[in-house]
Amino acid sequence: MKTETHKISVRNRAVITSIWMIPDQYESVFIIAPGAGKDMTSEFLCYMHENIAKHDVMTVKFNFPYLEQGRKAPNAPTILEDTWLAVIEEVQKQTGFPRDKIFLSGKSMGGRYATLLAAKFDGYAGIIHYGYPLHAPGKTEKPRGEDLSAVHSPMLFFQGTRDSLCELDILRPILEKLDPQPTLHIIEGGDHSFKLLKRLNRSYESVLQELVVKSVEWIKKLQ
Repeated sequence: MKTETHKISVRNRAVITSIWMIPDQYESVFIIAPGAGKDMTSEFLCYMHENIAKHDVMTVKFNFPYLEQGRKAPNAPTILEDTWLAVIEEVQKQTGFPRDKIFLSGKSMGGRYATLLAAKFDGYAGIIHYGYPLHAPGKTEKPRGEDLSAVHSPMLFFQGTRDSLCELDILRPILEKLDPQPTLHIIEGGDHSFKLLKRLNRSYESVLQELVVKSVEWIKKLQ
């Protein structure tokens, strides 16, 4: 296993950092994007990035330009999509892999922009969502799942039962209409960050381990 840092230019507007964990042998690449509030050094992204790589899957994590620059407000949607595209293009350039060997994933907003990109450019191996931001807190009447119907790659959703940004009663009917049928994995008691109530007597690390195991199983089935 080796670790590399790659600087990637985003349409000549910004330069972002990406970190690649490269096993001695691998058949697919897993790219994970951060959520809106934390960059790629977050506990969650680091855990997924490092532990999925241990299963002979090359993993790549990266920052969006605003996170790279230490700002709080996300970039415009076009820049977020362009960042995703620039990272994918660099991975393809370095590995020679086609889209159907590349898995896109993200925490919250990072995953949503993966689907927005996949809705325009089809053919990825799969997309994994870690806490899909379906709606604003308390605003279930305005779900943001319209892009999902345009995605034809397999999708895996990890959702907590206490996620204020994704009521499961709203999500399930949307997923049932999609083709191919996405996989939904529920984290009982988990909030948007998969944190649990203390009374459940379960560690956060055990939840992260579950996410890694289920992600790897799904990736291996499709690669």
